[in-house]
Amino acid sequence: MQTWPGRPYPLGATYDGSGTNFALFSSVAERVELCLLDDDGGETRLELTEVDAHVWHAYLPGAQPGQRYGYRVHGPYDPDQGHRCDPSKLLLDPYAKAIDGQIDAHPSLYSYDMADPAARNTADSLGHTMTSVVINPFFDWGYDRPPGHEYHDSVIYEAHVKGMTQRHPDVPEELRGTYAGMAHPAVVDHLAGLGVTAVELMPVHQFVNDPHLQAKGLTNYWGYNTIGFFAPHNGYAAYGTRGEQVQEFKSVVKAMHEANIEVILDVVYNHTAEGNHLGPTLSFRGIDNASYYRLVDGDRAHYFDTTGTGNSLLMRSPHTLQMIMDSLRYWIEEMRVDGFRFDLASTLARELHAVDRLSAFFDIVQQDPEISQVKLIAEPWDVGEGGYQVGGFPPLWSEWNGKYRDTVRDFWRGEPATLGEFASRLAGSADLYEHTGRRPVSSINFVTAHDGFTLRDLVSYNEKHNEANGEGNADGESHNRSWNCGVEGPTDDPEVGRLRARQQRNFLTTLLFSQGVPMIAHGDEIGRTQQGNNNVYCQDNELSWVDWDLSEDQRDLLEFTRSLVQLRRDHPVLRRRRFFAGAPEHGGESEIGDIEWFTPAAEHMAAEDWGVSYARSVMVFLNGSAIPEPDARGNRIVDDSILCLLNADGAAIDFQLPGSGYGASWTTVVDTTTPDAEPTEHPAGATLTVTGRSVVLLVCPQGEDL
Repeated sequence: MQTWPGRPYPLGATYDGSGTNFALFSSVAERVELCLLDDDGGETRLELTEVDAHVWHAYLPGAQPGQRYGYRVHGPYDPDQGHRCDPSKLLLDPYAKAIDGQIDAHPSLYSYDMADPAARNTADSLGHTMTSVVINPFFDWGYDRPPGHEYHDSVIYEAHVKGMTQRHPDVPEELRGTYAGMAHPAVVDHLAGLGVTAVELMPVHQFVNDPHLQAKGLTNYWGYNTIGFFAPHNGYAAYGTRGEQVQEFKSVVKAMHEANIEVILDVVYNHTAEGNHLGPTLSFRGIDNASYYRLVDGDRAHYFDTTGTGNSLLMRSPHTLQMIMDSLRYWIEEMRVDGFRFDLASTLARELHAVDRLSAFFDIVQQDPEISQVKLIAEPWDVGEGGYQVGGFPPLWSEWNGKYRDTVRDFWRGEPATLGEFASRLAGSADLYEHTGRRPVSSINFVTAHDGFTLRDLVSYNEKHNEANGEGNADGESHNRSWNCGVEGPTDDPEVGRLRARQQRNFLTTLLFSQGVPMIAHGDEIGRTQQGNNNVYCQDNELSWVDWDLSEDQRDLLEFTRSLVQLRRDHPVLRRRRFFAGAPEHGGESEIGDIEWFTPAAEHMAAEDWGVSYARSVMVFLNGSAIPEPDARGNRIVDDSILCLLNADGAAIDFQLPGSGYGASWTTVVDTTTPDAEPTEHPAGATLTVTGRSVVLLVCPQGEDL
């Protein structure tokens, strides 16, 4: 094939409508071969002779979209010095926009002899590894525009492409489990009807199906094992894996945008699928190991691991940082996504050993004119020392608020002495975020997520039941803060069933009532169960997929959730852009009366009331006439006022409504005991009996009166 010199930028394979430019970074390579693969498995090797600033490059006029390719990098193989070049391994392009195939467990993937790790294995990995693909970058976006939802107006829905669509009866069978299934009107209509503003997709970057899981007949279902930071995962493609997955993913974004729904990606930039020093040589390891990975000081044959996966990317390396930034910009500019959730984000902040929120990674995100303007969400922990960093990320960033999850779970299962912290979480967690100039939207509030129990299982199991994972039930979190309502697992007891249904409604009501950004895990709105498995990372089957065959109770829960999302949308007082005035540790009660906290007897909560071990009930007043920020046109926002009566005690409690100074009459809009009851009106000072373990929300039109 004819070869021209080409350009060192951009990295990767770039098709310009005529031919393709190939560019690969390696600071240690002595020779680099570009390998073109035909459909019969044949390989044509072209040596790259042009090198600029460690970038090896060439332009091939004959290389068209669909062309499969890889690299063979000749250079030092000296693990003790951190170098692992191995030309016997066909390597993926780190910038590949599409990837074909999947690895198997063949020994040729490894650069050492399985029987003797000190000995080299030079068997060729071609035929057992994945290959990069040249893509056609052109796509008809039509009139696509990003929805641009304000953060405080957002309701996020975490979803798995396959799990969401694999069992949906209205999605054609051939499209189930795919991007095309995710873009199907039946799925989009469900999300739009629920009222969510953003779908947060679990990993769709190309990931590896771990050989050790394959050996057990299991699958890497969640996908937190990335090997291609630019390529949509080919396992979710309905129409082909020679670039078709790129077009298909873009169609998902286009369909969601048409429904006014943003797309946020769960991204894994903290490690790769190559694992530890005994992992396979698939890409980065064989290209420039020491530039891409954190190696142990004084022992460069081993990897510094704060992710629990065997390796961590080297965030001090300018080339690693460039790759991550290029990847983020690519997904924003070319794929048109609206934000990112960063898995184990504390690892990204580790310059050396400690987590530094002012690390180079955050510096370059802060100054980037595109990346800094999309939604940026951190999972603010990793498994390294000092890795739990809830509240520790810089401005621009929101965080999965693990303290919100834990506190809300504890409150509703009746744990003592949780009321004070529960109030802070309900009011937006100012104690975590306000001191650094951040706002309530810094808190992504969630009760459940992909990792852990579903909402239904949270109220049905005290213990995890992960036997199907083949690890003797030793995997997954053991301290779940769950409560089974008296019976472990499925039961025909109608009282237990009613209590579990009410507890699910309590959690959802709390979530949608809280200040901050709520996140719902897929299927929680319809009572999805995983049969007590809290770690379905390897369960690509009915255990993890959403079952859309709904019972009457599940349909009722869906309608209830829709009504909560609509209530939140209708009331700006539930989605304030600023924290309440006053002391954050007590929910922000203040002299201006924007929020006030009462005992069930309608007396203001005193300082000593918050610490009482048996205190499990509280009444919250949100003043609709005391919203400090104007609307988009500068007009004062005036909303109804809201009363929230929360009773986590096992017994019914009488609540007295506040006096007429807070509102002449109140209308019940939510009662988790009788969710389908008609709205009822109550005069100021009236007494309401609130069932044990339930929530009542009331609304009073306030206008300009207060």
